[in-house]
Amino acid sequence: LFTGCGVKTQGKELFEKGFLKGVFGHDNKEKINALLQEKKRFFIDDNLENKHLDTTMVSEFVGKTRAFIKIQEGCDFDCNYCIIPSVRGRARSFEERKILEQVGLLCSKGVQEVVLTGTNVGSYGKDRGSNIARLIKKLSQIAGLKRIRIGSLEPNQINDEFLELLEEDFLEKHLHIALQHSHDFMLERMNRRNRTKSDRELLEIIASKNFAIGTDFIVGHPGESGSVFEKAFKNLESLPLTHIHPFIYSKRKDTPSSLMTDSVSLEDSKKRLNAIKDLILHKNKAFRQLQLKLNTPLKALVEAQKDGEFKALDQFFNPIKIKSDKPLRASFLEIRDYEIKERENHAVF
Repeated sequence: LFTGCGVKTQGKELFEKGFLKGVFGHDNKEKINALLQEKKRFFIDDNLENKHLDTTMVSEFVGKTRAFIKIQEGCDFDCNYCIIPSVRGRARSFEERKILEQVGLLCSKGVQEVVLTGTNVGSYGKDRGSNIARLIKKLSQIAGLKRIRIGSLEPNQINDEFLELLEEDFLEKHLHIALQHSHDFMLERMNRRNRTKSDRELLEIIASKNFAIGTDFIVGHPGESGSVFEKAFKNLESLPLTHIHPFIYSKRKDTPSSLMTDSVSLEDSKKRLNAIKDLILHKNKAFRQLQLKLNTPLKALVEAQKDGEFKALDQFFNPIKIKSDKPLRASFLEIRDYEIKERENHAVF
């Protein structure tokens, strides 16, 4: 069986070649039990005009210490490199009441942290006369919920109402803000809505609240000449970033970027990718060293135990390895005595 975004891009071809017994789009994922009983081959595509949203209520996340809560689906941004709007449809939000009910149910069963997810999370509420800041405020009132994480936000989705939340303890002290690049020429090429000047101003405001900041970055998109990347890299050096998800541009069929001819070699793209990784690794370590100097206690949710050590994530989305004889899994700890390592912190509890 085959499902997911690939149904729109590859599903029909794979089905007609006889590689698959059944193909079904996102609209029909909740019918998987019935589809598994089908004797004949079937192909069921999505109708994006239906603006489908799942209705299943999840009662537990087996083996997980945090719960992932989808609050919206689809995207209205139309970035030149991205195929998502054509396979997931336009942005639409889950009903607030159902989200609160879902999180309340999970917290009643011991969940202490939730991660708000979606295709374009920051667009939540736009179609319902609300926004993500108001949703977060209501979620924070649910008994048992200690920390709220947000999957990703676009720079222009962070307004004054959201910035007020940076003072609250329930919000994880890490925001992932999707910049995608740090040169205006490339942002225009990508048909992005953000620009470097306003990005810098926003990130500096957030960093002033002692937040860790992550981003996405695409290297090797058509038009990224050596001089353009050099300037973009200098911009990255001066931005208050602590985490990054860099990736090499991958052509998506029928997107505007796929028609651009000034491509970048894979060799150059890999070099740029590694340079960015090394830069942010250094910035992340410097940030962790600063927290130690400031005597900032790390508030960590312990996730798992392996080889005699517990693994946890702190409020800055940084990993901690903890040695302890105590049963710490799924516990929230406040750690003041820890050691800085190259890629994570270490502690004994």
